[in-house]
Amino acid sequence: MYVWFHRRDLRTTDLTGFDTLAELNMPGLHVMVLDPKLIDERRVREHSGRFFLKQVQRLMKQYQGHRQTLNVFYGAPDQVLLKLASCHPLAKVAYHQDVTPYAKQRDRLLQDTAQACGLEVVAAMDHMLIDADVLDHAANREQPYKVFTPFYNKWKQVMAQFAEPPRRTALSDLKTIAAGLEVTEAFRLPSWLEDVLYSTSDADSVFSQEEPLERLNIFLTEKLPDYEQGRDRYNWSHTSEMSGFFNTGTISIRQGYNSATQLGARHHVESWLRQLAWRDFYLYQALRNPDYFSYEQQFNWTSFDDSAFIRWSEADTGIPIIDAAMTELNMTGRMPNRLRMVTAMFLTKQLLCPFMHGEAYFRDKLADYDHVLNRGGWLWSSSLGYDAAPYFRVMNPVRQSETYDPSGSYIRRWLPKLAHLSDKAIHKPQGHAIVDLKQARLRAIEQYRMLLQQRKQFNESKGIEE
Repeated sequence: MYVWFHRRDLRTTDLTGFDTLAELNMPGLHVMVLDPKLIDERRVREHSGRFFLKQVQRLMKQYQGHRQTLNVFYGAPDQVLLKLASCHPLAKVAYHQDVTPYAKQRDRLLQDTAQACGLEVVAAMDHMLIDADVLDHAANREQPYKVFTPFYNKWKQVMAQFAEPPRRTALSDLKTIAAGLEVTEAFRLPSWLEDVLYSTSDADSVFSQEEPLERLNIFLTEKLPDYEQGRDRYNWSHTSEMSGFFNTGTISIRQGYNSATQLGARHHVESWLRQLAWRDFYLYQALRNPDYFSYEQQFNWTSFDDSAFIRWSEADTGIPIIDAAMTELNMTGRMPNRLRMVTAMFLTKQLLCPFMHGEAYFRDKLADYDHVLNRGGWLWSSSLGYDAAPYFRVMNPVRQSETYDPSGSYIRRWLPKLAHLSDKAIHKPQGHAIVDLKQARLRAIEQYRMLLQQRKQFNESKGIEE
């Protein structure tokens, strides 16, 4: 008997691990462990937590539809495994790996527990389009990529040769069983979590109206032709809105790539595939760059402060496009990609707030939150990390608003109190604006130049090559 741990793979088809499970030809315990380190009473009130649990709920319904058993527990994964091993004749433990520091720590504990119980561990990576080792081997590189463009050029070549089709094994090809009552009682869901998880209401969820595959097909057939021209026009609806599903594994990233490439080599298709490559690039950096999750420790932040963070988070900066974007985020868990860059750069550059504060805020508020991709976006916006925006790039939020939504429709929707203003005036800073944009830009350039210079000098003193 095996035990399978669902993680960022909340689906019942096209899983790398399912191919391995089918080859075992034995019954298995399929478990979804809701980890207190990741899901607590505070998190379930946030958009990211609610969206994740909505996908878990979807997974539970899929198992029920196939008349299969998904065991849902609340507790530490290694302790769940220990209990399962004491109550069932387990031989193997299987799961998909992840790249975050906590995920690696969790997997080490699982491996140690499995070894102590005499169990074999079967693990694989499943949420990248191309394996990092495969890419480096194809490129014949000893040093990892640090810049996106050469990474992307090689990524396209490798994908053309080695892109994997969706996996054939489905849940219906496996045999699942229920865990014993002793295990179920030991890791029963707390009442506050049951209330959320077993709720049938969609009132508090986002992206709940359509099935992921249906949403993908609508995007590819109806919106993708205008994607290149419309993806930055944040008041339009030309983006895929698939990120939350990809990030939770509700639908595989392979499905997205293969469905798009079946449309042929068209410019608008490549434009969207490039965004999938950016996703792989950040995951690649998380694997290859040992400082990816600790960049902030390399810098002296004494000249920065978080005094303006509250007004930014509460949509009270007096800069209309910033306040409109933050209002949408706080109310719905959504924010267009262009505005994620604008709001992040405004916080880190014009307000000189360390990026970690904004990163943590997005972690809670974004319904489609992903730790690796969220960090990648914040590092880029704050000119840190590999291939980030140059330190002297400071987006002017007023100019961004005028360029990508000239009529101010987005601001009118989320800040109706400004709806009476003209198309020109609606973009301008309000009287209570938190900062003078011109002065803030000059200050940001100087501060970030000094910040990066300090790190360069420190690395040179240590003989570290950047």
